[in-house]
Amino acid sequence: MLRVTALPLAELRERSSEKWREYPADVLPLFVAETDFPLAPAITTALQRAIDVGDTGYVASRTPLAEAFAAFAQRRFGWTPDPARMRSTADVSMGIVEILRRVTQPGDRVIVTPPVYPPFYELVAEAGAEVVRVPLADTGTAWELDLDGIRAAFEDGAAAILLCNPHNPTGTVHDRDALAALAEIADEFGAAVVSDEIHGPLAQPGTAFTPFLSAGDAAQRVGYAVVSASKAFNLAGLKCALMVTADDETSAVVRGLPVEVEWRTGQFGLLAAVAAFSEESDEWLDGLLRTLDENRVLLEDLLASRLPGARYRIPDAGYLAWIDLSAFEWGDNPARRILKDARVALHYGPAFGTEGAGHVRLNFGTSPEILIEAIERIAALVAR
Repeated sequence: MLRVTALPLAELRERSSEKWREYPADVLPLFVAETDFPLAPAITTALQRAIDVGDTGYVASRTPLAEAFAAFAQRRFGWTPDPARMRSTADVSMGIVEILRRVTQPGDRVIVTPPVYPPFYELVAEAGAEVVRVPLADTGTAWELDLDGIRAAFEDGAAAILLCNPHNPTGTVHDRDALAALAEIADEFGAAVVSDEIHGPLAQPGTAFTPFLSAGDAAQRVGYAVVSASKAFNLAGLKCALMVTADDETSAVVRGLPVEVEWRTGQFGLLAAVAAFSEESDEWLDGLLRTLDENRVLLEDLLASRLPGARYRIPDAGYLAWIDLSAFEWGDNPARRILKDARVALHYGPAFGTEGAGHVRLNFGTSPEILIEAIERIAALVAR
């Protein structure tokens, strides 16, 4: 059984990415969604081969990426999307904007479901649309899509919904019934569903991740999925994502995008994604999921013992923890106090929407040692 273990802190500090360059060396960075693990061996091999032969030119017009993702989706999710209905681009955010530009008109409204990935607000604006907020419903034990609120927003004229599936920051995997119901509502109003599924490969084995386009006939008619290997395999800097459709009309929308949208795909990103989606990387991904499972449970134990006032639900997917620290009265944005006095960098809760007041987002895609040290530092603020 393969174990995927985080690199030592000294090696991580040699990295030049955002996570390791934003703050001074005395800060433990658990804010941005980068992980601390080595690359999957198949990815290292593919990139090294490209360097050895100077394979650093333009992305080819015909690549194995779509077929590789289709095979991956079938193995991991039991879903086989049609490679002919996919196009690549630089990243998920770019794919979202380009699709929204074509399924909305300037000034149209697009639903988002806060607390949600902060760039969603900016992506909707970049596409020329306006945000309509329909917060997730908090049942007390889980977060769910507010289908009644979404219906009301469509009745009021919203043209699309930007779905986060699995959801960032809560780690919620929306169930098949909820996604099918969302699709039926969107279909009724002639609206589009653009589903960001970048965290899909990180759904834990005990949680059935449902790709939106697999949630029924209505989902195929209204849906656009944007997928990438970048979060699961830590490839954000290499720039590669896929826009996926499952219907003639939606496929025509994506086919109609300018060729430059596809040419923005990074050559190294494409090579790395093909390797990530290959069967050769399945064992590594399974090992990563086991490590993340251990870390999400470790975090629960640490919070219960060291910060018992914190409220945290173990996420279904990913390596991001949504933590309510309101009990400590550190203000609407407790991450500021934690950064200043504990030297731990967490993502600001209010950036995810007003629902994030008093919250932080913590990245547990790291070593147990770093996770323990971070919580110990934060707990010391309470002891003071």
